[in-house]
Amino acid sequence: MAYVLGYIYADGSLEDASYLRGKYLRVTSTDRKSIVRIRRWMNSEHTIVVQKPSVKHPGKIRYCLRIGSHKLYNNLMIYGLRPRKSLTIQFPEIPPPFLSHYVRGYLDGDGCIYLERGTGSKKQRILKRLSVIFTSGSPGYLKGLEEALRKRLRLSERRIYSSARAFQLRFSTRDSLKICDFLYKGMRKGQYLERKFAVYQHYLELKNGAVVK
Repeated sequence: MAYVLGYIYADGSLEDASYLRGKYLRVTSTDRKSIVRIRRWMNSEHTIVVQKPSVKHPGKIRYCLRIGSHKLYNNLMIYGLRPRKSLTIQFPEIPPPFLSHYVRGYLDGDGCIYLERGTGSKKQRILKRLSVIFTSGSPGYLKGLEEALRKRLRLSERRIYSSARAFQLRFSTRDSLKICDFLYKGMRKGQYLERKFAVYQHYLELKNGAVVK
């Protein structure tokens, strides 16, 4: 459930449909496996709706899980979620035993693991850096996330960057390796988004003999 909460903070939203006397959680992603996983872990039997690209939502096909529940809605409000949360959310209080699962959920929703390569002096391909990057519309949320990871893993202090549409928190190679080990150690296949984990694994496979900054 810590993973689910992190994923909801990234790709979820609350909807107060007063005209229907309903309160809903909506989780949307372009990755169907992630939505199926969230539905299974929440013991939900709700239909996953396929949303094809449109003028309002261009790009890839999106998959949406919408759960109507006053109890679930109110519990998520206690954890700090609000309707139209993207610009205002703050990092919640996560008990230490669950921090890695929460952050892994958020990474799978609104983060990435980036492997950058370059060209060496002899024109050979070399590894330059591995970066774990978190994205949010709320700089306050990213600051709270940065502080939580820095204190837990003894990382270097990082600044929050402003991009065209959101804010980003980026980590150096050294700190990214600490974060990935923290998030994935002891996890089984199916407990994370495989394509992001694969980037980390690929870096580990290539780093012997590589130039790393």
